[in-house]
Amino acid sequence: MGASYRSPHHLPESSQMQTDQGRLGILLPGLGAVASTFIAGVIASRQGLADPVGSLTETGHLDGGPMRDALGLASLDDLVFGGWDPYRVTALDAAQRAGVLDAALLEKLGPELLEIKAMPAVFDRDWVPALTDTDNVKEGASHLELADALRADVNAFKEENHLDRVVAVWTGSTEAYREPGAAHESLAAFEAGLEASDPSISPSQVYAYALVREGVPVANGSPNLMFDFPAMHELVALTGTPVAGRDFKTGQTLVKTALAPMLAARLLGVNGWFSTNILGNLDGLVLNEEDNFKSKEVTKGGVLGSILDGETHPELYGDIDHLVRINYYPPKGDDKEGWDNIDLFGWLGYPMQLKVNFLCRDSVLAAPIVLDLARLLDFAARRGESGIVDWLGFYFKEPMALDGEETVHHLFEQETRLRQALLAPK
Repeated sequence: MGASYRSPHHLPESSQMQTDQGRLGILLPGLGAVASTFIAGVIASRQGLADPVGSLTETGHLDGGPMRDALGLASLDDLVFGGWDPYRVTALDAAQRAGVLDAALLEKLGPELLEIKAMPAVFDRDWVPALTDTDNVKEGASHLELADALRADVNAFKEENHLDRVVAVWTGSTEAYREPGAAHESLAAFEAGLEASDPSISPSQVYAYALVREGVPVANGSPNLMFDFPAMHELVALTGTPVAGRDFKTGQTLVKTALAPMLAARLLGVNGWFSTNILGNLDGLVLNEEDNFKSKEVTKGGVLGSILDGETHPELYGDIDHLVRINYYPPKGDDKEGWDNIDLFGWLGYPMQLKVNFLCRDSVLAAPIVLDLARLLDFAARRGESGIVDWLGFYFKEPMALDGEETVHHLFEQETRLRQALLAPK
């Protein structure tokens, strides 16, 4: 869904860009497996205990040199972490509960991880029914009061840690799928809805409102509709805040957006593409609910259409059976397994099959994305960009696009756009 909400000052002159990096705070709504794996990984990298593999901003190159130096990105030493969670946990508790990282590494990182304590979260079990026994939830007379409490948290975090800037990356749960309603049609209607605690306004939208009101750049790592409605378009344009999303492109979809371009390049036909996942972490438990899975199904299911062009080649891609399944299987934990069965046809219409079995650690794939998004959103803000940062689509299953522009899913086109945007004079 396209949305145009850039400020009039989208591309300032290079002389206007802030070059002093300073200390960057990263706020994480959802201090679970992804967030704790990300935080622990940065601390381990700072201590020389492990390598930040998979992070383009830390290990990648741009214009003949390290990307972090070419762009003047915040260094790992200058990152400060905070977050909210509906459970009263520290980053160490969250990492131990997730079971992604081994105990020996966590023991070395423990003192720093213990210092990061989850702030009480805005949470409503109607949106995530699988999460029970929550003990760290904000109370307020209205959604607006909860948003104000989040804004106070942002300012306290910034002041207490002597931060120059703050960004946020949503690492919380997938909410139940619901279409935007009347409260989402304008900023005035949305703020009235917040005051009236309109049940159509989700917790992630309360976070989005609070963060954007404070001018905090936000990346949406979930399928939640945090920014995909007119009221938030209006607020983002009003505040000139950079935003990006949605839904981290990690395992199966990453593979899909790399394989589909290969088939399109060689004009091999596709009759069907069946994708199924088994995972046993908290994300899998949440997605076991039908309405929460529907949110994920929307972002995972829309990938093939823009890569395999059924209009230009209806004989090859005009009638693809594309099915997506996610199954909660507790023994897997965070070790997700994705299976793809692709029914192809080639020369003279003869059938073939391609099968992929990707065994991966979901949070290990997501952690470097969080680092890159935080740094690059901060980079975008420092050079004066606002609204949808569409060149960050490389990191998302369902990238937000501007009005009049098609959503690009092709992984290598996304990478090209990313690099071109980073090198463009601003």
